Amino acid sequence: MIRIAVSVEGQTEEEFVKSVLAPHLLERQVEATPILVGRARGRSGGGNVSVQRLASDMAMLSRNFDFVTSLVDYYGFVGKGDSSPAELEERIHLAISDRTRLGCDRANVFPYVQQHEFEGLLFSNVEVFGTLIELPDESLLELLAIREAFPTPEDVNDNTATAPSKRIAAIIPRYDKVVYGSVVAMDTGLDIIRNECPRFGSWLQRLESLGQ
Repeated sequence: MIRIAVSVEGQTEEEFVKSVLAPHLLERQVEATPILVGRARGRSGGGNVSVQRLASDMAMLSRNFDFVTSLVDYYGFVGKGDSSPAELEERIHLAISDRTRLGCDRANVFPYVQQHEFEGLLFSNVEVFGTLIELPDESLLELLAIREAFPTPEDVNDNTATAPSKRIAAIIPRYDKVVYGSVVAMDTGLDIIRNECPRFGSWLQRLESLGQ
């Protein structure tokens, strides 16, 4: 059994890993454990994700797990500047190299930054929202229009007013992302999400390959 730690930035991602990702990977001999950012160093967990904070956590976790990855949003990433999600991942990886004195095997650590945020994945099949929350047809049509306006769910942008989570909340005021996020993802299914979201799909394939 391969043990992998997933450094996550919040409760939504933590629940997604526990409820959706971990059971899927366990069938492939990969045991995934979500750990809130900060908890690896015994500090308060979640939020305020930056290159240095994430690198410190992942380097620390690598001493107790076979592999370490992350699931954090590009939206709200502190100090991202003009870096793309892929460039942020490389910056994190380089920062981890500076922590080899902690016993970190850089080859077994691969950061993942979700473009633009986790809630973008939930646009893979917006009809699922209607099966979980009683919604008027107009709300479902609004969600569908958003999805159709972008090439993939991962392209739904990260403007402070129009990030995926902000769009969902505006259409479904009673939507609680911690409660419903992983449930929507579970009902959608990882196969649909990976097909609709190529960046996420590549990351998932890499996780699955660890058990081979």
